[in-house]
Amino acid sequence: MVRTPLTPEERERGERLGQLLRQARGDRTMVDVAAHAGLSAETLRKIETGRAPTPAFFTVAALAGVLGLSMDEVAARCALVPA
Repeated sequence: MVRTPLTPEERERGERLGQLLRQARGDRTMVDVAAHAGLSAETLRKIETGRAPTPAFFTVAALAGVLGLSMDEVAARCALVPA
């Protein structure tokens, strides 16, 4: 299966998600947050750096829960902004 390339707006949304997660993580380690969310630290690193700009909903939901973010807040802060 071939994936459709992401648009610049989708890449930017992924970067905003990564920034939000990094800020919410604060002083906690990537390993700690990832473990509590049931993810690998590598997956969290890719999301935070924008290398995985479109993580699965349940991945985002797990991270939001661990970091004390509501899904409404995540959606509002990471909404797609048209060019």
